[in-house]
Amino acid sequence: MDTFLTIASASEGIYKDRGSKFLAFAYPVGSEDEVKEKVNLLRKKYFDASHHCYAYRLGINGERYRANDDGEPTNTAGKPILGQLTAFNVTNTLVVVVRYFGGTLLGAGGLVQAYKQASAAALTNAEIVTDVVTETYQLSFAYSAMNKVLKIVKEMKLECFGQDFNTDCTVNIKVRITRAEEMKKRLETVETLNILSS
Repeated sequence: MDTFLTIASASEGIYKDRGSKFLAFAYPVGSEDEVKEKVNLLRKKYFDASHHCYAYRLGINGERYRANDDGEPTNTAGKPILGQLTAFNVTNTLVVVVRYFGGTLLGAGGLVQAYKQASAAALTNAEIVTDVVTETYQLSFAYSAMNKVLKIVKEMKLECFGQDFNTDCTVNIKVRITRAEEMKKRLETVETLNILSS
């Protein structure tokens, strides 16, 4: 399989319980650096909040994941957020829940429920889309081979970007990982062609 579910763009949700407000933010992310960046931006924007709890899943099967309670009792925040990412079957997705304490303790069960509901609201409001795992290659070839190369690119419906057609030509392409071998075999027939992984 070379497809996975993720969210198309940022979305929000909110949950309130006994004066406490839980603001949930869901983001599509591609790396742990992006996760840190989003969490830090929310920490700055909502600097007066009690907690900034989050969870994320990365990778085609969500194999890289983390849950952070940010000072809430162990497993009452990050784990329920991660549970919703798993329940919605999305990956390359981050959910951050910003909590404003309302003065009344909710207890462990109340916290789990609040973080779960806030996360579910943000993910329900998100557009869930199917994404494809691709690999990027740079093709370099002589000008005389351009027609052959572009014919194969067109027939395989490969995404092209960064083209340069001079005496020596280069084209950057994206290909679904499940079709990479087929692409290489077809392009091997073209003289003067070099395929480089990007």
